[in-house]
Amino acid sequence: MSITPSPTASSSEALAASATKLRRVLRLPDLVLLIIGTVIGSGIFLVPGLVIKAVGNSLLVALSVWLLGGILSLLGALTYGELSAMNPAAGGLYVYIRDCFGRFPAFLFGWILFFVVSTGSIATLAVAFSNYLGEFVTLGPWTAQLVSLSMVAVIAAVNVLGTRRSANLQNVTTAIKVTAIVGIAALLLWSGNRMQLHSAIAVPSMSLSSRLSGIGLALVSVLWAYEGWQYATFAAGETVNPRRDFPLAFLAGIFTLIGVYFLANLGYVAALGTTGAANSNRVAATALATVLSPAAAKVVTLAILISMFSAAHSIIMTAPRVYYAMAKDGLFFHRIAATALWASVLAASGTFEQLLTYVVFVGWSFYALAAASIFVYRKREKAESARYRVPGYPWTPLLFIATVAAFVLNTIIAQPARAAIGIGVVLTGIPGYLIWRMRMKQE
Repeated sequence: MSITPSPTASSSEALAASATKLRRVLRLPDLVLLIIGTVIGSGIFLVPGLVIKAVGNSLLVALSVWLLGGILSLLGALTYGELSAMNPAAGGLYVYIRDCFGRFPAFLFGWILFFVVSTGSIATLAVAFSNYLGEFVTLGPWTAQLVSLSMVAVIAAVNVLGTRRSANLQNVTTAIKVTAIVGIAALLLWSGNRMQLHSAIAVPSMSLSSRLSGIGLALVSVLWAYEGWQYATFAAGETVNPRRDFPLAFLAGIFTLIGVYFLANLGYVAALGTTGAANSNRVAATALATVLSPAAAKVVTLAILISMFSAAHSIIMTAPRVYYAMAKDGLFFHRIAATALWASVLAASGTFEQLLTYVVFVGWSFYALAAASIFVYRKREKAESARYRVPGYPWTPLLFIATVAAFVLNTIIAQPARAAIGIGVVLTGIPGYLIWRMRMKQE
């Protein structure tokens, strides 16, 4: 089994190769809304209460954790901005890992993306969609399952119509959910007790170890809420001006997310106070019900439904580009309408959520490996170019990689059984890799 890096094509060659079958129709606004739409799912409606509780009911510390999560995401996004500008090919992270570290680790990334990460995320959102829809209409077990499968079928059908139409739908749904979140937060700040914000700033008296432990726990939830901006790189082969637009899109997207998340947290605390927010499992709905009426909480449910639909649609719009790149390498199926089908199987089985949590930390390992590609690409460059360069190089990518490494190592130490299962799932890709390699040799 050879895992040596494959020869790397130049950026212009990669650009031309990816353009032979994929039309370049995505522009800067599409990328910005794609990044925001993929990240914002249900997390901002649910996670803030858990974060505040973990840090001892201090709004100041909680906001600091949200800022830290945003900065860590920004470090990765800035790095991926240069990678996307350097090699704007369909498949994004898969292509970077393949070019710099070989087909084997790249295949394993695509393997878990298909079988667990992307499809599991779609299935999670589809099942949650039917659960929240149950607040408007009564759904039995079979009906709820049918709604979940129908949601997956709808977003798959839209993507069959083409990237441009998919992007149009993504733009509209993302704009609606961002407007809804900002509107809800503004209403809570206006109608709530803003004096609670002043009292919430106080830092609780806790031991250093307890405070650090709480911040670490909160950061896990925050990183989950920021998860998804990496998916935009998969669509590099369909972007009109990737060298210019990707760096700008990542900057605009991450800063918008930080602003939206900050505003939402301030609104929740203005309505409920830190204690009320910390004790709520559905903080957005509780806040709106407290300020206005229980019936008003339905607005939050509607926003969550649109948000989850948008997030699932963005995943199915981008992830198959990785499998497209794998198929071009002879390492995956050439006809990959299977994303929606496998996501539907996972949604129907109901056994995927725990598996997804096991594999998420391994996915971050591949994100760090992709970021490390920047050092290999730069070493191979023969001359300087006028394209975008990540600011703070090499410290920006190094800090991102080190932080991810600490997160992965902590998971392995703190939860060895879960980590072993996650690693085991990844290693199931080895037989698959060997089979496709044998097929390549036979062809």
